[in-house]
Amino acid sequence: MADEVLVVGADAAPKGFFAPAGGERPDDPDWLRFRVLGATNPAHFGLYARRRMALYGDTQEDFALVKVKNAAAGAFNEYARYRTPVTAEEVAAFRDGRRSTAAAGHLRHVRRSRRAGAGQLELARRRGVRDPVRIRAVSTVTPTFPRTVLDLPDIGTDSAVAVDPSPESFRASIARTAYEEAGIGPADLSLAEVYDLSTALELEWYEDIGLCGPGEGAKLLRSGATAPGGRVPVNASGGLASFGEAVPAQAVAQVCELTQQLRGRAGQRQVAGARVGITANQGLFGHGSAVIAVR
Repeated sequence: MADEVLVVGADAAPKGFFAPAGGERPDDPDWLRFRVLGATNPAHFGLYARRRMALYGDTQEDFALVKVKNAAAGAFNEYARYRTPVTAEEVAAFRDGRRSTAAAGHLRHVRRSRRAGAGQLELARRRGVRDPVRIRAVSTVTPTFPRTVLDLPDIGTDSAVAVDPSPESFRASIARTAYEEAGIGPADLSLAEVYDLSTALELEWYEDIGLCGPGEGAKLLRSGATAPGGRVPVNASGGLASFGEAVPAQAVAQVCELTQQLRGRAGQRQVAGARVGITANQGLFGHGSAVIAVR
C-alpha cells in the first residue's frame, strides 16, 4: 500500500511494575485489573501458568525450558540485552549470579528493558534486490464477546446466555487472520517470533499459531521442534527473555528478526533455509497483531 515506509519504536520503562493511570478510571481495563483484581503482570501470569498446569499438566520444568531455549538463542544475538545462556537449574535458583525471586507461584521474575527497533521497508526494485523479503500479511484483531475465560489484558466478560462463546480464542484469531490474508498456513512456516512475556504464554502461542493442538505446547517444546535446528524455531532472536519487554518497540524488532532470518543474515542463530516467518503479539485493551514475511 506504500512504496517506502519508516517504522520506529522506542520505550523507556521505570523500575518496578507498571502502574495504572491515576484517578478513578472504572472504564480502564488496566485500572480495573490493578485496583479491583489486584493483578499486576507477575500475579496474572503466575495464575496463568497454574491454569496450564491444572488443565494440561505443564510443569515448572517446562516453563524453565522455554527460558533456557530463548537464552541460548539470545546468546548469539548482538542486539540482545541479556546474552548469557542459562540452565533449567539456574532459572529455578539464580539469575546472572543473583538468586531469582519467585514473582508469583511458579514463575520467576522477568526483567523489563529499554529497547528500540527501527525497520525501513523500501521499494526493492530501486535497490536492485532480485529476491526481496516481502510482507505478505499484517493482521490486527480485537477480542470477540462473550468471553468465558478471564484474560490479560481483556479482563471483561459477557453473558453467554444469548450468544454462544466463540470456538476460537482471541490469540488464535490473530494468527488465523494473518494466514488467511497471506494464503498460507502453519505448515508453511520456517520460524516464528512470539510474545514471550511469560514462558507459559510462549507455550500457548505454539497452540495459537497452529504449531500444535490445545494443551500440546509443552510436548512440542520437549520434542525440540521449537528450538534452534528444530522444525519451526520459535524466538530465534532470543525473544523477550533476552531483550526484556519494550512495549512500542518489541513488535517492530520481531519483524526485523524475520527480515534478517529470511535474508540469511542472522549469523550463528540463522534458521537454515528460512522462507516464511510469522510474528505474534498482544497488547493493552485487547489489541493483537501478526505479521507474515516471506522470501
